[in-house]
Amino acid sequence: MNDRPGLRERKKAKTRASIQKEALRLFREQGYAATTVEKIAEAAEVAPSTVFRYFATKEDLVLVDQFPPFIEALRALPPELGPVSAVRRALRAAVEAQTPEERADSLERERLMATVPELWAASLKGVTGEIRTLQETLARREGREPDDPEIRNITGAIAGVLVALWFAWVRDPGMDALAEADQALAHLEAGLPLT
Repeated sequence: MNDRPGLRERKKAKTRASIQKEALRLFREQGYAATTVEKIAEAAEVAPSTVFRYFATKEDLVLVDQFPPFIEALRALPPELGPVSAVRRALRAAVEAQTPEERADSLERERLMATVPELWAASLKGVTGEIRTLQETLARREGREPDDPEIRNITGAIAGVLVALWFAWVRDPGMDALAEADQALAHLEAGLPLT
């Protein structure tokens, strides 16, 4: 059986990627507020209605759900790994699976989300959903309920470490975010000792 997407699906994916690439370029060059959907459509050589067919709002051009590959990697790890160790490995696997271009696009989107108020507000809904998905996944791995206080606490600690790192990464794009995340999670795993 052939799992390769058909021509129609490949063309849709190519159009979607082109629209988003042009949007990110224009946001970088002109600023988010000054870039209209009409300018994005013109740059991507599509109609404005086509942009809205792929992205319901202007914010959606930036807000890409990059969480599923991480969750898939987390679910694939052996259950005997502790929660923080499993998150460390899954994060590494998800980032290492990205191409250099995907990593650069990711950094650009993250920077926009942290610095453009409309995007920050829109991203909060996604972040709360991601934290809930992480909590449910960790609970399943541990054979517990998602609302178990210990699962809630470890999820909150992991999320707190990663959000703090996210802000640092946006301020310092040269940072090796993966290495820093691994160190930060290792510190959490060790009980957050002050040395």
